[in-house]
Amino acid sequence: MTTAADLLLTNAEVHTLARPDETHGAVAVRDGRIVRVGDAYDLELLAGVDTRVVDCDGHVVLPGFIDAHTHFELLGRRLVHADLSGAESRAAALDRLRDRADAVDAGAPVVGYGYDESEWGETDYLTRADLDGVDAAGPVVAVREDLHVASLDSTALERWDDALPDAGVRREGGEPTGVVVETAAGVVLDALAPDADGMAELLRAAQAHANERGVTGIHDMVRRSPAPRVYRDLASDGDLTLRVRLNYWADHLDALVETGLRTNHGDGRVRVGAIKTFTDGSLGGRTARLSEPYADAPDERGEWAVSPAEFRDLFDSAAGAGFQVAAHAIGDEAVGEVVDAFASRAESPDARHRIEHAELASDAAIDRMAAMGVVASVQPNFHRWAGEEGLYAARLGDRRPETNRLRRLHEADVPLAFGSDGMPLDPLFGVHHAVNAPTAAQRLGVTEALRAYTLGSAYAGFDEDRLGTVEPGKRADLVVLDGSPWERPESIREVEVTLTVVGGDVVYDGSDP
Repeated sequence: MTTAADLLLTNAEVHTLARPDETHGAVAVRDGRIVRVGDAYDLELLAGVDTRVVDCDGHVVLPGFIDAHTHFELLGRRLVHADLSGAESRAAALDRLRDRADAVDAGAPVVGYGYDESEWGETDYLTRADLDGVDAAGPVVAVREDLHVASLDSTALERWDDALPDAGVRREGGEPTGVVVETAAGVVLDALAPDADGMAELLRAAQAHANERGVTGIHDMVRRSPAPRVYRDLASDGDLTLRVRLNYWADHLDALVETGLRTNHGDGRVRVGAIKTFTDGSLGGRTARLSEPYADAPDERGEWAVSPAEFRDLFDSAAGAGFQVAAHAIGDEAVGEVVDAFASRAESPDARHRIEHAELASDAAIDRMAAMGVVASVQPNFHRWAGEEGLYAARLGDRRPETNRLRRLHEADVPLAFGSDGMPLDPLFGVHHAVNAPTAAQRLGVTEALRAYTLGSAYAGFDEDRLGTVEPGKRADLVVLDGSPWERPESIREVEVTLTVVGGDVVYDGSDP
């Protein structure tokens, strides 16, 4: 006698996203795993008295999205505090901060996250003078979308002045402008970090937001944070509604080694991922390390957040201790240095070391990444800045088409994993920009783009045997869309998620009132 399914998604267009992609009419789930994929009529025989049957009304079913690079705490901060993303002007961003000032206790910090001056058609960051105009009793801080730049009012500058490294404080006429970058911005973010209870509030808000967008797994970049403990507490209580890989920043390495942890340690929904480190900064902050000067700053080529020699030492220590390494590298010089470092050890391709972003990777670097099996952990949503009037054009001039060449990476057989970096956390937004990128070298087809956000990200997390496709034996992490990305490639970002399933449990149902 055939055991009934716990969950049956039927009357669907199920794309396995395996190689090759196959299409079926239904998928059956039992004990958190996919047990059958096939014809809807045949699978309806698995419907029992207690089976939850979902009629998908012909909608598309895919494996759940896995965001391979995000900052979940920061997403939670944006949701709980002032969300400056999408503000259409400097004035609109400041209005959102004023609204937040009205909502907090007198003297408490007023914080906003996610502003992007390039979306306003401007090049200047928010300044101390701007934020002083919020007229709050406590410090006012606005964090740029890339997390490499923060803007402070006079009260915030005074409060954290002694802790800010001088090199990261921008000045005019000897006076701070209120703009702080790189390590100095990190000092401010650390000062605003929540305690364990506050972290739980942030992570619950972030996971609800993620589930609504079809996200069933994340690779979270964590540093000096109670987030790992909170994730495990949520999992223990049955309240964690996605899978988490913890990519710890490099200053955790010694503690991780001392406690006997390695990449892939853990079970259930929380596992240890990579050791994550910087090399350079960001293009938005003109701190990404380039081989040639910035188009809009001819005397600048960016900065080393971690020098090449320091990075090599760190890489040797982390890889030698059994850790995957995830290196932030954006500028072409930085990407080249990371590739050189990775090549300096006789690592198996299955080490799956990663370059995060690789926005301006050269042809030579791409080919070497392919030869070594280095994962390109990239953010397709960054193509929002790739237009003729966008941020890349301003910073790079004629080099704009050389950014985020997803097709070039794919055709070279570099393993591709898609993530959002929280800008924004929305896989369909990212897939849209991958499919509709400005040039052929930057553009992917729909299947390749979706696969990079599912199987590709699973591979980057050593999870391709249990996640990333809709196949029997895999974990039942699934998403249902109200439209087909293949039928409307020019408007993928308008497709809505109607159902998200993690481990066979429905964690988001768009039909709920």
